[in-house]
Amino acid sequence: MEKGIFAGLKVLDCASFIAAPAAATVLSDFGADVIKIEPPGTGDPYRNLPNIPGYPSSEHNYAWLLEARNKKSIALDLAKPEAQAVLYKLVEEADVFITNMLPPVRVKLGITYDHLAHLNDRLIYASFTGYGEKGEEANKPGFDSNAYWARSGLMDLVRADLDTTPARSVAGMGDHPCAMALYSAIVTALYQREKTGKGSHVASNLMANGIWAASVLAQAKLSGAKFAARRPRERALNAVANHYQCKDGRWLILSLLSEEKQFPTLAKCLGREDLITDPRFATKADRHARSVELIRIFDETFATKDLAEWRKLLDGNGLVFGIVGILDDIPNDKQMLDNEVLVPFENDTMLTISSPIWIDGAKKVQPRKPPAVGEHSDEILREAGYDEAAIKQLRSKGAVG
Repeated sequence: MEKGIFAGLKVLDCASFIAAPAAATVLSDFGADVIKIEPPGTGDPYRNLPNIPGYPSSEHNYAWLLEARNKKSIALDLAKPEAQAVLYKLVEEADVFITNMLPPVRVKLGITYDHLAHLNDRLIYASFTGYGEKGEEANKPGFDSNAYWARSGLMDLVRADLDTTPARSVAGMGDHPCAMALYSAIVTALYQREKTGKGSHVASNLMANGIWAASVLAQAKLSGAKFAARRPRERALNAVANHYQCKDGRWLILSLLSEEKQFPTLAKCLGREDLITDPRFATKADRHARSVELIRIFDETFATKDLAEWRKLLDGNGLVFGIVGILDDIPNDKQMLDNEVLVPFENDTMLTISSPIWIDGAKKVQPRKPPAVGEHSDEILREAGYDEAAIKQLRSKGAVG
């Protein structure tokens, strides 16, 4: 396991943007040999994400650093028969093929499951779509902002109250959980292959993952539940499961599920022992009935100290809470560093974000910087059996970049 649990596994990443390629990235973290197949010239359009208005500016292509680490790149124009022939040759020796191209595009380019499965009966063909591969929306493009976040109801559910507009998602927020779903489908199919010797077609989609993320409340709706009107923070029904702003402008969120036991401790931490004997808040039912009054008291109290002071007090007394993190916290988050959530690139001090699973005895590879478009085209073609003359001919026809 020194080289990774998937050392020797050959993966073809014939996908774009985030969710599907990120599933390949997780496989690469555990040692899989991942070949990124992208069009000549500009390559995967995801490379251009940081140039879209509104995204953070940086001298580094942070989006590509995250999704394309550890991979090799071959540039193929799959609209050309010669490039398709190269792909088919690679498929013959591959274990996993990943795509998120729309079904009609797969047909046009000759990369459907039926096109590839007969070339290699051990192939795991993993496809990813916006809305699933059946029904009238099967061919509809989708991104996580619309097919995951908006369609599932999450966009409506997380807004502060009914008087505020639906909440926008942030880049990749749905794609990365979806990547883990596709990764799990691939690994499950690999396990099945160990038992049967045969490959299979696995799939996932943004819409299904979105409703899975919202599934507690979605199941409540499916079960005929009645929903209370959404209330703003200041009028929340439970003051000890609410968020509060500290003196320095930072926020924390209380999560005291053992309220009867922990309310006195919280009152002491806040320097408000009087709340323990205050008849307005004597029982859990009283506190919930007068939650607005209690929230007002907590607001005034939390505003007297900085987050660091409250964090020390609450942690020291074993109370369950969380800081509302901001991006500035992340580079120096000791807990993330200690648990290798943040890890450095090979031969570099720049950090990247590790995939969120660990297996005892199976090392993850040291993250390697991502490739340029077609950086490994010649190397991959030689390994596939093409000589220099054949490679030159492929280039002359524009099949390889």
